[in-house]
Amino acid sequence: MRLDYLTIFPDYLAPLGLSLPGRAATRGLVEMHVHDLRDWTHDRHRTVDDTPYGGGAGMVMRPEPWGEALDDLLGPSVGGGAATVVVPSPAGRPLTQALARELATRSRLLFACGRYEGIDQRVIDHARSRPDVEEVVEISLGDYVLNGGEVAALAVTEAVVRLLPGFMGNAASLEEESHEQGLLEYPVYTKPATWRDHEVPPVLLSGNHAAIAAWRHEQAVQRTAERRPDLLHPSHAAGQWQVVPAVPSDAAELHVLTLACWVEEALVHDDLTIPPLQEGVEDAVAALTEWDTYVVRAGGRLVGSVRGRLEGTTWQIGRLMVAPDLRGRGLGRVLLEHAERVAPPAASTYLLHTGKGSETNLRRYKRAGYRIREVLDGPSGPAVLTKQRRRTARG
Repeated sequence: MRLDYLTIFPDYLAPLGLSLPGRAATRGLVEMHVHDLRDWTHDRHRTVDDTPYGGGAGMVMRPEPWGEALDDLLGPSVGGGAATVVVPSPAGRPLTQALARELATRSRLLFACGRYEGIDQRVIDHARSRPDVEEVVEISLGDYVLNGGEVAALAVTEAVVRLLPGFMGNAASLEEESHEQGLLEYPVYTKPATWRDHEVPPVLLSGNHAAIAAWRHEQAVQRTAERRPDLLHPSHAAGQWQVVPAVPSDAAELHVLTLACWVEEALVHDDLTIPPLQEGVEDAVAALTEWDTYVVRAGGRLVGSVRGRLEGTTWQIGRLMVAPDLRGRGLGRVLLEHAERVAPPAASTYLLHTGKGSETNLRRYKRAGYRIREVLDGPSGPAVLTKQRRRTARG
């Protein structure tokens, strides 16, 4: 890939020779050229700007130097083929990982680093009409204004070049980074295991790769919901799941959600005798009078539910259900925590059941502090799990 930079401050782009981009250039993965726009001026003051037509504050970059520079840099004598012209601008498209991946497929990028109030619009329009320009992409780093385009050009370069084949020593490290899966990256840790009274999460020391992967995904979802909820469906964001008591009219949808969830359990255990699959809508109606049931809706659709009831000092938690297409978003955790939170004061123990072969469920409940007490006889078990209720200072 060839990268050209047009600027009136060439020294500003000296960091291109540092760190991984510099090493990539040394290895021949990228070819970088920085050009001083003033080299295409013809007056003794090397003027590149003038007052704006229509009045107003500030200065605008004149079109003549830009036009001559594009003629020389995009001509047939310059290698790299047709260029994508990248114009840093607060009025541009936001820089995203998806856009960086798109730009990484181009053979040549030319960065037009403006200053002052910007570049005369005719330069942009002219570039779009040139046969040696593949595309003009105006890019913004964010909703703020910089003094010039050089900082943005450096940022775009970092984001794009690191995606080129052979750039990263371990290509797999790209897959789990922030924004690659639509999520922010999970928190990371290294040695020592204890530092200034801060501990590395025990799961990362367990050697259980499945549990580590599940923890990392959960942390990524939680971090994204807290810091960048705009990246998630609105109903997935922390605090946006509204858990409310079920009403009789929810019975039919609860029945449908039950079938959707327990068919999977039946397939895992090869067991069609699982009780929830034998129930009808009338059973769902009756259960609403026997259990404290809670539901979550998203877009008018019932997507999650949990229920509980007290037997002696044991708070039985049942039918924790999340619509299959919304799993992995943290809703199950929200529902379980809600079920524990609403337990009556008399409850000293939480109890729940899951299929003995439901490895995902078992891992989730173990992470939440539950332990298997027994496994009942039957194709599916089920496994019985309990957890002692923690009392606060007031409770």
